[in-house]
Amino acid sequence: MASISVVSSLSPGFLQQDPPQICSLCRSVCGNTRPWKFELAAGRILKAQGRKLRDSTRKSEIRAAGGVERRALSDLAVESLVAERIDLSTPQDSILGQDIAEAPVVELSSVAVNDSESELSGLDGSEKTLSNLVANLEDESDAVSPELLAREVSRRRNFAIISHPDAGKTTLTEKLLLYGGAIHEAGAVKARKNARHATSDWMELEKQRGISITSTALVFETHGRQITLLDTPGHQDFGEDTYRTLAAADNAVMLIDAGKGLEPQTRKLFEVVRMRKLPCFTFINKMDRPALEPLELVDQIEKEFGLATYPVNWPIGSGDRFIGVYHRPRNEVHLFTKEKHGTKAASTQIIPWGDDSLESLIPSELFAQLQEEVEMLNELSPPLDMEKIHSGDLSPVFFGSAMNNFGVELFLESFLEYGITPKAHESDLGEVDPDYPHFTGFVFKLQANMDPKHRDKVAFVRVCSGQFTRGMKVQLARNGKTIALTRPQKMFAQDRTTMETGYAGDVIGLNNPNAFCIGDTLFCGPRRLFPGIPSFSPELFSYMRNPNPSKYKQFLKGITELLGEGAVQVLYSVDSGRTDPILAAVGQLQFEVVQYRMQAEYGVETTLEPLGYSVARWVTGGWAALEKVGKLYNCATVKDQWGRPVLLFRNDWNVSQLLSDKPEIGELAPYALPPEEALKK
Repeated sequence: MASISVVSSLSPGFLQQDPPQICSLCRSVCGNTRPWKFELAAGRILKAQGRKLRDSTRKSEIRAAGGVERRALSDLAVESLVAERIDLSTPQDSILGQDIAEAPVVELSSVAVNDSESELSGLDGSEKTLSNLVANLEDESDAVSPELLAREVSRRRNFAIISHPDAGKTTLTEKLLLYGGAIHEAGAVKARKNARHATSDWMELEKQRGISITSTALVFETHGRQITLLDTPGHQDFGEDTYRTLAAADNAVMLIDAGKGLEPQTRKLFEVVRMRKLPCFTFINKMDRPALEPLELVDQIEKEFGLATYPVNWPIGSGDRFIGVYHRPRNEVHLFTKEKHGTKAASTQIIPWGDDSLESLIPSELFAQLQEEVEMLNELSPPLDMEKIHSGDLSPVFFGSAMNNFGVELFLESFLEYGITPKAHESDLGEVDPDYPHFTGFVFKLQANMDPKHRDKVAFVRVCSGQFTRGMKVQLARNGKTIALTRPQKMFAQDRTTMETGYAGDVIGLNNPNAFCIGDTLFCGPRRLFPGIPSFSPELFSYMRNPNPSKYKQFLKGITELLGEGAVQVLYSVDSGRTDPILAAVGQLQFEVVQYRMQAEYGVETTLEPLGYSVARWVTGGWAALEKVGKLYNCATVKDQWGRPVLLFRNDWNVSQLLSDKPEIGELAPYALPPEEALKK
């Protein structure tokens, strides 16, 4: 509609009065990647109004518009393009084409021109400025076919795995990649000499210790679906990285060690899942080892989390007698054959429930127990309610052994059926649905040096709506800058390939020339802003020093890039004479990782000087609030990376004492948001 308004408004008087704006309009339209839309709009107006429009638009006035614009607007060029390229009897299959086909013809006499503001009267009688019309035309060009968008979004699934350390998260990740066809042989988590390493553990320190230290994304196709697996650290010291990754997930998989049941880190991360109302799938792992009773494990989940469960499959035996599972939806038994080292898919024998051969294949004691438990499940467990699964009120439960590949394929197939497609995200202007026609997304993670040879920095962006295309220009909500996304990458741990298009649910890797921060919103079309991702309150604080002055540049670069990832927070002394950064972390292992990476990636040895504090609080009233209260005791004043005041305390009792003695200081926040979002908070 905007295109018709623009073309129909180009009266002789307007052309004569304001040629610079006409040039700007044409330059914007003709520079578009799909100029046929403008040609179609102009051609329809000319065809509808015929000689009246041509007679009223003199050649001399059109020439005044300039070289390129003259060719775009001249009736000869438009008519020739219409004749050669455009069949007006079948408008182009697009939003703009449909608008043009259905729009009434506007008489030139109905067009009003305001000399001071260059306002034009549109088809519906409402007045718009020329700049708004151009913006609307550009917005239409960014839109994607609703049918294509709906089809691609319906193919997407993504999920993050949460677990306590050593529950087998990285092993499960490997086996899901194996059954998804993304890898041909699963790697080992605890590596032996010359053995393969886990695909998701790409960092050298992860390979050495056999633990996940950093989150990563693995994208692969299987069963006609595109899966994005967000691998998260299991260690509690990296809980903040896991929290940020969960902000980008639509589904969560809770992994439980069958021999230990629910553990502290699992409980902590489940609260984040519940807060975000994510569908939660439960995989009870390590059934090939001594395990708690299946009923006891299910009972733990229901009682401690208040979460209803639906066992999708049920184990046959445990420990070295774990031989298979009963799959309830298809009423069949899956018996597994162990493969060497679990690097290949397990051989499976599928037998319908009730088949006479089951009694000979399953030991009599296990078969009798299975019959009793299946009957009990059918009588007592609630029905499989998809709405409750999608709302996070019912958790499908699976039993298996990721190490031996038992039950992993069944879990993957069920997840593809039960998991939700990309969901809507809340913004400052309301919810943004996945089928919103304009591209939006947010940065949930930064990672430096994924390619050590190039010392790169990658921003992980979760696409929330619209279509992403390589080379497109987006705006950064934080500062309004326009950025061309020329080198988007599809992530598969450390490996990357060029990504041409993306849709809601996808994770895109963008080379980050220090342009992005964690929580940044990227958008096309009308401005949107997603909520920022807060930082946790750190519990350990240490000065990081560089004992070798000749390595100062490398030290400064390493600190800037590594701390920009958010792996640890950074604070600075208010004393101008102390320039060493203060590292603030949740756990000691975070410090060790930073020191290791400074040495391995930047060639800088560092030392740490611990500070005797364990609590950090941000002064929401800023420096003005601190000036009001005067001198403070039993705490230290520092500043964060944005220059805002932070108070460090030895314990929570000191925090309460300060608030009691000096209530005029105002709110002390246990977390920090980027400046813009902090002001809105």
